[in-house]
Amino acid sequence: MMGAWWMLYVLWPLAAYAAGSTPFGVIIAAARGIDLRAHGSGNVGATNVARVLGRRWGILCFALDVAKGLLPVLAAGVLLRRGGLATAEQFAWLAVALGAILGHIFSFWLRFRGGKGVATSLGVLLGFWPYFTLPGLAAFALWIVVTGLSGYVSLGSIAAAAAFPVFFVASCLLAARPLAEVLPLLVFAVAMAGLVILRHRTNIGRLLRGQENRIGRKKGRG
Repeated sequence: MMGAWWMLYVLWPLAAYAAGSTPFGVIIAAARGIDLRAHGSGNVGATNVARVLGRRWGILCFALDVAKGLLPVLAAGVLLRRGGLATAEQFAWLAVALGAILGHIFSFWLRFRGGKGVATSLGVLLGFWPYFTLPGLAAFALWIVVTGLSGYVSLGSIAAAAAFPVFFVASCLLAARPLAEVLPLLVFAVAMAGLVILRHRTNIGRLLRGQENRIGRKKGRG
């Protein structure tokens, strides 16, 4: 029993953290002879990769950052849901999800600095089938719409994060799933949204001042 608890709540989340810590943006830029942290906004995420290296490299970075959230959560879900999804299994699954997100935001490869967690959070949501997958896709669709209309990636990210808990509650109501049965998931949804928004606090300040960069600019902060 102790061994099982060690695996569920320590080993698996640490493995997810290690996966999430992989700084794909830095690696992609370094392969092209560029220190990503010294160019553009200095951020290690896909937006800055696209700004510094071009759109196709930004898309590659985005896909890889999504994958490092998706794959650990998907694997944990397959193993945990064999016997149903009781509260203990929910917490174990969420620990893996949190590990992947924190790995991206606080990468040990980058002295516990990292990106803003948007792409990796999306991967986590897609892997949390069926509870977070459809709400996550709805939030991603909102991100596309807001980003496309406004030209601000940060505004799209903030809007999608804020809307995700609402989409999750709506999906539970539509599926006639009592919220009391998935309370840990609801708390996680709210906390994750808050963390993503908190990571965008400097962007919020620049948006309010009219100084935020739109898509396509190569200089400035993002």
